[in-house]
Amino acid sequence: MTSRWPRFSVVLLVLLFWSAKALHAQGPPYQTDDPVPVDYQHYEFYIFGGADGTPVEMDSTGPAIEFNWGAIPRVQLHAILPLGSISPSNKPIYAPAGTGPSAFGLTDSELGVKVAFIKESPHFPQVGTFPMFELPTGSYDRGLGVGKVYYKIPLWLQKNVGKWLFDGGGGYSVVPQTDYKNFAYTGWLIKREINERLELGAEVFAHGSEGLAAAQTQASTLIDVGGYYHFKNHPGEQFLFAYGHSIAGQTENYAYVGMYWTWGKGGDKPDQAMLWINRPRNVNGF
Repeated sequence: MTSRWPRFSVVLLVLLFWSAKALHAQGPPYQTDDPVPVDYQHYEFYIFGGADGTPVEMDSTGPAIEFNWGAIPRVQLHAILPLGSISPSNKPIYAPAGTGPSAFGLTDSELGVKVAFIKESPHFPQVGTFPMFELPTGSYDRGLGVGKVYYKIPLWLQKNVGKWLFDGGGGYSVVPQTDYKNFAYTGWLIKREINERLELGAEVFAHGSEGLAAAQTQASTLIDVGGYYHFKNHPGEQFLFAYGHSIAGQTENYAYVGMYWTWGKGGDKPDQAMLWINRPRNVNGF
C-alpha cells in the first residue's frame, strides 16, 4: 500500500527582517528555506499547489493554504492546511513501493516556528532555525498521511550582497513510522533581483532516502529554478513559480506555483514571497 502524502515542506516564505537594509528571503517556491521570520505584526498568506514525484509515485498538493504571522520580533508562527493526491505507479519493478490505488483528499497539516538567532552583518550571515511538526490529519489507510506526528529540525543561513542573495543550510527529518526513514536534507540557493518586479533564482537541493512508503525511496539531488513576480500596483501581492529535476540519484521532478499576499501594521510592504506548491514534502518531505 502506498503512503506518500503530500506535505510540504515547505513550504516557506519571505519578507523583510530587521536590518539596516532590507533582507530578502526565500522559502516557497524554492525547497531551500531561510532564517528570516515575517516582520513583527505582519502576516503572509499563500494559495498554492505543486507536485513532487519519482518513477515510483507522483505526489501533488493543492489547493492548499499557508499562513505566517510575525507574532513577536524575530519569531514567526507558521501553518499549512493542504489538500493533495497520490498516484502510485504500480510497476512491479518498484514493489513493494509505489503500489496501491490513487487517492485525493486532506493530507497531513504542518505547524512551525521560525526563529532568527543572529542578524546579518557586513561580514556575517543571518542565522536561524525553522522547526516544523507534521500532524496526522491525512488518512494513513488511503496513503494520504504518515499516520504519526513527525518533525524537521533545520538550520538556515542567509547573506545579501547588492542585488544578489545567497541562502543555504540543511536539517534532519525524523519520521517514526513503519516503512519510512529518518533522513537528512540540504539546500543552497542563489537569487538575483532582475528589476523592481522580477526576481529569479536557482538552487541545488538534496535529500536522503525517505523509505518504501514514500515516493522518494532513494536519495536524490535536484537543480530547481524559479522566481517571484511583484505586481506593479499591489506591492503586497506576488506570483511564485519554480520547476526542478534531479541531476543525481533517483529521478525526481519538483514543481511549485502560487499566489502570495502580505500585510500588517504600518501598511503593506513589498515583502518577498513564495507561492503555489507545497512541495508535498511528501513530495520529498519538507
